[in-house]
Amino acid sequence: MSGRVMPCSAAEISSLFLFEKLNAEQLGRLCSEGRVELFDPGPVFTEGDPATDFYVMIEGTVVMSRRVGSDDIEVSRTSQPGVYAGAVMAYVGDGKPQRYINSVRVTEPTRFFVLPAESFANFMHEWFPMAVHLLEGLFLGSQTFQRAVGQRERLLALGSLSAGLTHELNNPAAAAVRATSSLRDRVAHMRNKLGAIASGPYDGDALKALVDLQERTAERVSKTPALSPLEASDREEELADWLDDHGVPNGWQIAPTFVQGGLDVDWLEQIAAAVDEQEILPSAIEWLTYTVEAELLMSEIEDSTTRISHLVDAAKQYSQLDRAPYQVADVHELLDSTLLMLSGKIGPQVKVVKEYDRSVPRIPAYPAELNQVWTNLIDNAVFAIKSAGGEGTLTVRTAVVHDRLLVEFRDTGPGVPAEIRGQIFDPFFTTKPVGEGTGLGLDISWRIVVNKHHGDLKVESVPGDTRFQVLLPLTATEPDTVPDPAQEPS
Repeated sequence: MSGRVMPCSAAEISSLFLFEKLNAEQLGRLCSEGRVELFDPGPVFTEGDPATDFYVMIEGTVVMSRRVGSDDIEVSRTSQPGVYAGAVMAYVGDGKPQRYINSVRVTEPTRFFVLPAESFANFMHEWFPMAVHLLEGLFLGSQTFQRAVGQRERLLALGSLSAGLTHELNNPAAAAVRATSSLRDRVAHMRNKLGAIASGPYDGDALKALVDLQERTAERVSKTPALSPLEASDREEELADWLDDHGVPNGWQIAPTFVQGGLDVDWLEQIAAAVDEQEILPSAIEWLTYTVEAELLMSEIEDSTTRISHLVDAAKQYSQLDRAPYQVADVHELLDSTLLMLSGKIGPQVKVVKEYDRSVPRIPAYPAELNQVWTNLIDNAVFAIKSAGGEGTLTVRTAVVHDRLLVEFRDTGPGVPAEIRGQIFDPFFTTKPVGEGTGLGLDISWRIVVNKHHGDLKVESVPGDTRFQVLLPLTATEPDTVPDPAQEPS
């Protein structure tokens, strides 16, 4: 956008606070390389466009805004002569092209002194070399420090996740190893008992009946109904009494295994009727006991290995291995994988409640980076809950709100005090003790949600009910990158 070019007066621009200390020669050079432009009400420049000029308002009213999702949010409005905007950082770094970090419009005819970005950079380096070095050191040093601390925070988070994942994998892996060892022992006993039965004075019909019972018993174990502790205790007592009445030794040891396998007195009566020989009933019962134990152990191995498989799938989903950075994703899969990865850190003290609206559509996004947002928000919620006494509830909710996808994290912690609520998204601001937080988690989350996904991130908080709300567009936006932080225009 451009306005009508007007004569540049050195005397007039010297009245602006930016230029009041310049000498006549410097003011003359400003006028010779810059220009005065009059803009009618409307836009002056737009966020994201190449930052080609540095603007200083002479008179009028200027409104500055930032794009948040599909909305332009007003940042400031002023009529103060001398306020500046545009290519304010043109003199920093290696001179690479920069972009406007906000939009500027005027509400009345407004005059600006406009200086090309290249000229502005040259004047700064020529007239204020020491100041430029200091500002470059401050700005670039801050960027370097922020990147280093951000990388460190990511490494710490990765270490915590790795430790949690290792712990979660160790439990089912150890269970599978124990079950496998026990299964080998039970199968060996089963072979020995079958050999003893086969070599005894039993006819073929009895052996056939036993084999048939074994098959039907194994099938019954796989369909075991769930019993309450009281029901299981009553059934164990009934089975133990039946076994004792039928001359089966150690009935009190066998009964719990049969109950766990879903067998009852009626089933034992069928076994006794099928065997039809009282003297071989104890051996048949013992043989079927090994069968039940083997089936239970195989179920335990299956459950353990399935758990390991789910954990590996969750890790792949969380890290987005072998997947495109930008894709259409199911937000519930991302949330579930993050919750599973953080389950060790969440612990049993924090109850996790999922209030998912499964009708919400898949959204275009950067899934790996959204997982980082979920990680930061869940970690903060868990920290808040545990710092307030150790127990509480974390509720994760999804919904569609005004054509945007809402992902809400609600915790029962002490809340975010009103006096610091406006600072929590600032870089390096943290309420955690020294060494426990870098103050970049929410800043990074803000950049990912707002800058990269064109969404919104906000917080509502009262003691016992803190809600971080992520709002994401449902439709595709052009893939973008998170811009480097830059100084806001004054």
